[in-house]
Amino acid sequence: MTQRRTLLKQFATTTFLNIALKKLFTGNSKLYLITDRPACLVGRAVSGENLQKITARAITAGIGIIQLREKNMTKKELYKEAAALRALTLNSGVTFIINDCVDIALAVDADGVHLGQEDLPVAEARKVLGKNKIIGISTHSLKQALDAERAGADYIGFGPIFRTATKNAGKPKGSKSLIEIKKHIKIPVVAIGGITIKNVSEVLENGADAVAVISGILIGDIEVNVKKFLFAVKQ
Repeated sequence: MTQRRTLLKQFATTTFLNIALKKLFTGNSKLYLITDRPACLVGRAVSGENLQKITARAITAGIGIIQLREKNMTKKELYKEAAALRALTLNSGVTFIINDCVDIALAVDADGVHLGQEDLPVAEARKVLGKNKIIGISTHSLKQALDAERAGADYIGFGPIFRTATKNAGKPKGSKSLIEIKKHIKIPVVAIGGITIKNVSEVLENGADAVAVISGILIGDIEVNVKKFLFAVKQ
């Protein structure tokens, strides 16, 4: 009887998480913002704005998911930034993901973590975070995507779809590559790399469940950029 209750509890937890994940990349959450301080501060050196204020503007404009990805911060700086952004996202109902750092995601009670190919394995991250947190994995090939799904990732990031100066992640895959990925992958696929207002519709049409954007949102007028993207992803 005890074993049956345990199995039922596990089934209920898994079912709840699966439903939550299906809803994760709907509506405004089809637009996934990744932070980048250098991009944030382009043209804003004397404006007095910092990452928190800029992120708050994106939230006000309607962004659905935010990932804190800052490679040049110390752990202490990253923790402080994460704690501040967690408060912002919690108050506004925005999903908050931490890049790479499972310990900081746990410390600030983020909604999940996004891991790279060289980061902590999914199984180990799951032990730390528990079953109810989101774990995403960056992938650059069908094999990596399949491996991530088998390992228990909740979603994958796939790219770069187009050429991008933000991160050197290899040769662009092109939006058509998403068609093949979606044939084999059941978990959500977030397209990343060089996605702009001009090409976002084609990326979604080829199967992406959501699009991750950095400079396309952060450079220029953030509110206008977010609203333009949201209009496009909802078509």
